[in-house]
Amino acid sequence: MEETTTIHFVGIGGIGMSSLAQIHAMAGGKATGSDRLFDRGENLALKAKLEALAIRLHPQDGSGVGQQTDQVVLSTAIEDANPEVASAKKWGKPLLHRSELLARHVERSRTIAVTGTSGKSTVAAMVFEILRGAGRSPSIITGASLISLKEQGLYGNAFRGDSDLLVIEADESDGSLLNYRPAVGVFLNLTKDHKEVAVMKGILEAFGRNAAARVVNADDPNLSDLARGAATFGLEAGAVRPRRVELDAAGSRFCVDGVEFTLPLPGRHNVANAVAATAACLAEGVALKDCARCLAAYKGVSRRFERLGEARGVEVVDDFAHNPAKVSAVLAAACLKASRVHAVYQPHGFAPTRLLRSELIEAFAAGLRPQDILWMPDIYYVGGTASKDISSADITGPLAARGKNACHVPRRSDIIPRIVEAARPGDMVVVMGARDPSLADFARAILQALGR
Repeated sequence: MEETTTIHFVGIGGIGMSSLAQIHAMAGGKATGSDRLFDRGENLALKAKLEALAIRLHPQDGSGVGQQTDQVVLSTAIEDANPEVASAKKWGKPLLHRSELLARHVERSRTIAVTGTSGKSTVAAMVFEILRGAGRSPSIITGASLISLKEQGLYGNAFRGDSDLLVIEADESDGSLLNYRPAVGVFLNLTKDHKEVAVMKGILEAFGRNAAARVVNADDPNLSDLARGAATFGLEAGAVRPRRVELDAAGSRFCVDGVEFTLPLPGRHNVANAVAATAACLAEGVALKDCARCLAAYKGVSRRFERLGEARGVEVVDDFAHNPAKVSAVLAAACLKASRVHAVYQPHGFAPTRLLRSELIEAFAAGLRPQDILWMPDIYYVGGTASKDISSADITGPLAARGKNACHVPRRSDIIPRIVEAARPGDMVVVMGARDPSLADFARAILQALGR
C-alpha cells in the first residue's frame, strides 16, 4: 500500500472506517469517502474533522468512485447492492474489506493488537498514552476517540506517530481479526456478546496463533489455553496484578510491585484495564514507574464513562456499554458515585438483543439498586432486513416483574422530561448504547434539559 494511493472508503462515518481513512491521509495518501449518515445531515462533527484532513466526501451514490480511485474499502455492514460497490466493479477497482486494509498497516508496523469482549478501546488508548508518554511516538487506529487527541483538534480515533509502533483495537465481532498478524496480541476477556462463547473462544485462539507474542488475562478461565506460555496479568492472578486496590467516586488507587498507581477513572473494571495496559507496555520495555506516571494523567476516551457535566446537582455520563459485561461494569462504577442512578439503555440491534436478552436481564437485575431506575427506548434500527421479533419491553417487563424500576418508553425523546421530573440532587444519569452516533447528543440534551 503506497502512501500515494487513492482509497475510497464506503461508510467512512463508521468509527473503524474513519480511523483508517484518517491514518491514510495523515501518511500523505489521498482519501475519499461516502456515508449515508452524512447524506442525511447526521454525524456532522466527524464529517468536519475528515474534511479538515483534506478527505473529500461524496454522496453515497457511486459518484465518488472513478478512474482516479485505486482501491475501494468497505466494512461488513456494506451490502453488495450498494451503489459504491457497483461503481467499483464498473471501473474494475479492487474491493477490500476494512480488516484487509488494517492488516496491511499491521504488517508494516510493530503492532500491539488489543482484543476481547470488553475494554478494547480503553486499553488500546491506555497503551498508546503510556507509549507516547514514554517517548516511543506510537500510532493508533482504534474504535473510540481519545480525549487527549480531541484536545489536539483531531477526531481522536487515529494518530500517526514517528516510530514503527502501532496500537490497534482488534474487533472480534465478525472474526475479521484473523487477518492480523501482530507482534503482540493483548487478550482482555471473553464473555457472550456477538457470538456464543465457544465460537468466540475458537476465533481468539486462532488469533493467538497469529500473534508473535501474547499478553493474557490470567483471571479469565475462557482464556486459560491462551495464557499458557504468555505474559499474564489480572486482578487476582497473573504476573502483573494490583495490590491494595482502593475504589472511590473520584477514581482508583493500587500498587504494582511496589509502585503506586493513581487512576482518574472510577470502577474496578478500569483497574483491570490499567493493569492490562501496564502488562502490555512492560513487555515493550517501558519502566513500571513510567506506566504509573502516564496513567495518572490519562484523560479517557469518548463515551467510556465520559462525564458530560452537572446540572441541578445531577451528573450526566455517556457510555458505550452495550453488552452485559459492560453494563455491569458501568452500573458498578455509577453506584460508587451516585445516591441514585437513572440508567438509559438503548439496545443496538434486534439480533444482539435477541442473543443477549437473558444475560442483559441478569446484568440489570444484579446492578440496579432498589432506588435506581432503568429507562429503555425502542431498539435502535439502522435499516436492513432484521427480524423485529423482540422489543425493549422484553427486557423491562421481566425486570419489573422482579421488582426493579424498569420502564419501556418507546420514543427516546419522551424519556428526557420524565428524567427531568424524577431527578434529584445526588442522582446520576448514565446513557448507554452502541452503534447510534446520535446517543452522545441525546445525553447532552438530557444535561441541557436538566439545566433549564
